Amino acid sequence: MSARARRIAWVLLALLALAPALAQAPVTISPATDAAQVDLVDVATLMPQVQRDIRYAGSDNFIGAPVDGYQAPKCLLLRPVARALAQVQADLRAQGLGLKLFDCYRPVRAVQAFVRWADDLSDQKMKAEFYPALDKARIIPDGYVAPVSGHSRGATVDLTLVRCTDGGCDALDMGTPFDFFDPRAHTDAADITAAQRENRSLLLQAMARRGFVNYPREWWHYTFQPEPTPRLAYDVPVR
Repeated sequence: MSARARRIAWVLLALLALAPALAQAPVTISPATDAAQVDLVDVATLMPQVQRDIRYAGSDNFIGAPVDGYQAPKCLLLRPVARALAQVQADLRAQGLGLKLFDCYRPVRAVQAFVRWADDLSDQKMKAEFYPALDKARIIPDGYVAPVSGHSRGATVDLTLVRCTDGGCDALDMGTPFDFFDPRAHTDAADITAAQRENRSLLLQAMARRGFVNYPREWWHYTFQPEPTPRLAYDVPVR
């Protein structure tokens, strides 16, 4: 596939991913107070071998501290989405590959914490690592932090690929770290190597096979389509 054809394909995928949200009425926040009430399940119960690095439960993230709503380093997703992700993992294992999860369901309160952080222009302690070439005032306007996140609907996941051997699993080179606020993180970025592009393509194909659509501005970001609850967000803690 030519570079032009790839760009067209990713644009079409982006439109498919965004169209449901654009067509919907405003999202309602569920009154639920516990994950089990809304069938948000820990994916580790379905795929115990999956690698996890749940960044917002710790300090290795663009805020530099644990994020409100993350009381445990778990990946929660609505059950149909978790099952689809388990199928991706099973597909990949036949190739000696696997998934590494950075974030899954995200409580509304965590999204609100991101917005407060983005509005605080005096807090620049993580700039060098996560947004070295970006003015922090542009983080929300440029779409790197959203006031309303699809993650809160329980059908979106941030992840990468790992290659596993008897000695363990190592992440594939995707060209940028997770949550790197820069055009190089765009899935079809021009200034990455052929190997990095191939690794992104491997992830894209594996996820698409099981119904996940990529957000083209972030190589790690995928949403299951159709979403089980496209008009309902959740604010139960991850615990």
